[in-house]
Amino acid sequence: MDLLGSILNSMDKPPVNEEQKKLMKRQKEMAERIKNKQKEELLRFRKFVEERINRFAKDDRPHIEFQPLDKVHRSVIHDVAEYGGFICMSFGCEDIDRYSVVYKKENAPTEDEIAARRNGDGWNEEVAKEYADRRRKQKELDEQKRLARASQNSSVSATSSSGQSNSSNSGQNKNSSKEVETKPTFNYKDKYAHLIGQDAALEAARKTETNVSYGFVPSKNKKDVRSIEQTLADIQAKKRLKLQQQKEQEQLQQEKDGTTEQTTTSKTSSLATSSTSSEAITH
Repeated sequence: MDLLGSILNSMDKPPVNEEQKKLMKRQKEMAERIKNKQKEELLRFRKFVEERINRFAKDDRPHIEFQPLDKVHRSVIHDVAEYGGFICMSFGCEDIDRYSVVYKKENAPTEDEIAARRNGDGWNEEVAKEYADRRRKQKELDEQKRLARASQNSSVSATSSSGQSNSSNSGQNKNSSKEVETKPTFNYKDKYAHLIGQDAALEAARKTETNVSYGFVPSKNKKDVRSIEQTLADIQAKKRLKLQQQKEQEQLQQEKDGTTEQTTTSKTSSLATSSTSSEAITH
């Protein structure tokens, strides 16, 4: 326990009279009752939704609508619908008129229905007919635009071909070998001049060359032209050479250790003989 906690625990608690205790107890009981009431209400609503969806599964209706509800009740509807294998979607503005619609999978909503419900138009036969006419008109308009673009392109190609033929005829009449070039009205290079510049061509491209040397070693010596098999073989050969060198070093170390042992034994034997001789002389 830290110092502040020990100080707070050692301090006396503020006095609480009986009225404050009763008030706190009543507030706690009221909060628990409200919580239990909300829980019971959600359980009743879930049972209501399950019964309605069960009836909907047995009849021939393509969909069922629920009244505008808050987010919690809509989540209950979505949960029950997904558990039963149905499609559930919500439409409208939040906290104003947002409602949920449950569909059968074989009667999934069309794009027109989703658009109409999102626009707040609802969905019935009249609205379906209106959106179908609107889609048909939009399709016709798109087809007209496509045909207009196609005719415009064909007319441009025809005029360009006629201009080329006229220029060739005039050139033949004048006995000149110059070819007439057709120039576009707009140069696409002007749009990207700030990126590619005005002289964007092969002549304007800079020829780049790699630096011959990077540091002290030439770049051509840094390129490994060996194959994968040759590289692996070289790595294995290096490993074998390293192991062989380690073995040779170990053998040399063992030989050194043997020579040192021999010298120590010879020294000890010489010392022993000298000591025995000195003892004999003294006796």
